[in-house]
Amino acid sequence: MSDLLTVRDLRVTFSLRREGAMPWASPTLLRAVNGVDFTLRAGETLGIVGESGCGKSTLARALIGLVPATGQAEWIDGRDLLNLTPRQMMAYRQDIQMVFQDPLASLNPRMTVGQIIAEPLVTHRPDLPRAEIRERVRAMMEKVGLLPNQINRYPHEFSGGQCQRIGIARALIVEPRLVICDEPVSALDVSIQAQVINLLIRLQKELGLSLIFIAHDLSVVKHVSDRVMVLYLGKVMELASASDLYGSPQHPYTQALLSAVPVPDPTVEAARTIVPLKGDLPSPMNPPSGCVFRTRCPRAEARCAAEVPALAGGDHAVACHFPGPLTEAEIARAREVA
Repeated sequence: MSDLLTVRDLRVTFSLRREGAMPWASPTLLRAVNGVDFTLRAGETLGIVGESGCGKSTLARALIGLVPATGQAEWIDGRDLLNLTPRQMMAYRQDIQMVFQDPLASLNPRMTVGQIIAEPLVTHRPDLPRAEIRERVRAMMEKVGLLPNQINRYPHEFSGGQCQRIGIARALIVEPRLVICDEPVSALDVSIQAQVINLLIRLQKELGLSLIFIAHDLSVVKHVSDRVMVLYLGKVMELASASDLYGSPQHPYTQALLSAVPVPDPTVEAARTIVPLKGDLPSPMNPPSGCVFRTRCPRAEARCAAEVPALAGGDHAVACHFPGPLTEAEIARAREVA
């Protein structure tokens, strides 16, 4: 399986001025994504998880050029997507598409469904006749579970799940190789979430897509992902196959996240060991020294404050000086301070 996208030292930094600061005062730097490395293989799904504010959505927007970033994002043809001009990047727009979190807000209310889905084709394939564009739009609507006779309706006439299907159709109409899904089901009801997830899985198999799937729901991520990357304050804490990461998490942060996932079996739920997270997420404008997770980690030692852990371990990579399952004493210590 060839590598579709190779990301190295990806960084996104925002320069902010505090309210009431003097004009000559130096701005504060917010490091939303702080040196992320990963590889996406052709045809696979990479899940990205982490708390709100950890840089998941910013990472996604950096990959498609919606926010400026530094580092390297090498496409399969060898070009660095982060260092292309807007005109050069246009050639890759149809290869990399995005499905956004809020299905209704991502659609133009003044355009019909047919116009919304056809817009990428009109932009990237201006040579196509109108009749062929309309035929492709109808075919794509059927593929995502929409009725072709709804082509002249407006977004407000559809439910949230239907609007997300429209967004998926718009992303797929130009036959991309990579689709970035930024929490595509978080705004939907649970029953509709399952329908949209199954639709994405089916379309991925049919069209040979690669997916980057961002979500808070770790159960959903486990269901759709081949590999999972755990982010915390803009850094990768753990990266492994879904089976390895869920079966044997090595980073204390990953263990805490997984222990918070409810189990529908009351007997199993009562017997589970919960690893609480103490305190709140630190500000990305003033992250902790060394390991950024150390202020909430029950295993932190002096080395964690002085030295940044490297992401190491091959197929199951962990950024921790002391990886491995937490002991009962460490879990008890976490409960005392949580």
